[in-house]
Amino acid sequence: MPSHDIAIIGLGVMGENLALNFERNGHSVCGFDLDENKRASFARRTEGKRAVTAGSLAELAGQLKLPRRILVMVPAGNAIDAVLADLRPLLAPGDVVIDGGNTLFTDTQRRMLALQGSGILYVGTGVSGGEEGALRGPALMPGGDAQAWPLIRPLLQSIAAKADDGQPCCEWMGPGGAGHFVKMVHNGIEYADMQTICEAYWLMRELLGMTPAEMSAVFAEWNRGELGSYLIAITADILARIDDESGLPLVDLILDTAEQKGTGKWASQAALDLGVTAPTIADAVFARTVSAVKEERIIAAQVLTGPAVRAAGERAAVVEQIRRALLAAKVCAYAQGFALLQAGDREHQWSLSLGSIASVWRAGCIIRARLLEDIRSAYAGDDVPANLLVAPHFAALMAGCQQDLREVVAEAARNGVAVPAFMSALSYYDGYRSARLPANLLQAQRDYFGAHKYQRIDRAGKFHTHWMA
Repeated sequence: MPSHDIAIIGLGVMGENLALNFERNGHSVCGFDLDENKRASFARRTEGKRAVTAGSLAELAGQLKLPRRILVMVPAGNAIDAVLADLRPLLAPGDVVIDGGNTLFTDTQRRMLALQGSGILYVGTGVSGGEEGALRGPALMPGGDAQAWPLIRPLLQSIAAKADDGQPCCEWMGPGGAGHFVKMVHNGIEYADMQTICEAYWLMRELLGMTPAEMSAVFAEWNRGELGSYLIAITADILARIDDESGLPLVDLILDTAEQKGTGKWASQAALDLGVTAPTIADAVFARTVSAVKEERIIAAQVLTGPAVRAAGERAAVVEQIRRALLAAKVCAYAQGFALLQAGDREHQWSLSLGSIASVWRAGCIIRARLLEDIRSAYAGDDVPANLLVAPHFAALMAGCQQDLREVVAEAARNGVAVPAFMSALSYYDGYRSARLPANLLQAQRDYFGAHKYQRIDRAGKFHTHWMA
């Protein structure tokens, strides 16, 4: 007789750990993977637990209570389509399929459209927290067919991380591709957050000559204050790690080329498509692409010149200035991410709750940070700010930190230290706070060569000038 609460297709690290999380929280699980070795590994890890391993999708479908609830944890793209094609004949109206991968939100919307009329309920769920989060409690961002939410809510909220107030970090995001869009924006912020932290580390190394151990102590101290976050905490751990073989700091032995899976690029592309200013997110992506051309950079280092590094000043004072600059840059990155959420919501009519999103991100996910409680508060009422920067708490925070960001960016420029995320965050802040920008000249240029017309400040309408007359 069908007896299992949920099935997981895809028994890689994330799928297997999510299965163990479900089982630990009182749910019986059926797992399947095309890879026989992964099925065997799953069987070993779940021995003696309320879990079984299916040998086929048909066997898996037969093991589940009705309506069936199936979580798909396979790589985004064609693999999802292949699983859906094989699953569809085995499912009945009312069954729920949940895509828990890093899927592009437009693909989720396409798959929902393809399932219309079948009665199968489709959900795209952002899952954040990595391997440990999957096992101990991730942040979950489900969206899609709203009829599915009552059927999966008890399951998902039971395994989700819990914030300090006890609330599960899992709430319904909205219809269509809302869940995967929110996760995409989360990852865009994540890219920017990681890059700004790396730039703070690099400034301490290049300008102050600090050792990894010294910087580890700084990050550990920062983690006890307003910068406290998962990424700051793991940075302290990374900088403290000594390589067993050489006795050297492990971070100094890691090649300076960063890889990416595409979600930061998608967030940047979405910002361009929606007309949202998100330069710090985009520059974090570009920082990874320039890191990837290592051989070119080695050659360029021998050809291109820059300034000689000069003394940066008293260490404690400069470290504090870097801390405050990092805080300002982080706020700008979050502001860009939430502006992107607002624009996506306007375009797709999802009715996203920005306060709820911030609440879900308070624990479990990669960008969890103390700042998120203040962000949740900023979006909690009916008077939603047009941009996070103008919310009273963050306007005051930026007033106290913006000069430090300026000084740090200036010092980096004087010494030839690349800090693209810090620089773009400062430009974003200054651009957004400027009541007037040089776009009047830009629009005149467009009218000059393309007759694109311009608006005037003294009368309504659009105008064209014959500039060469």
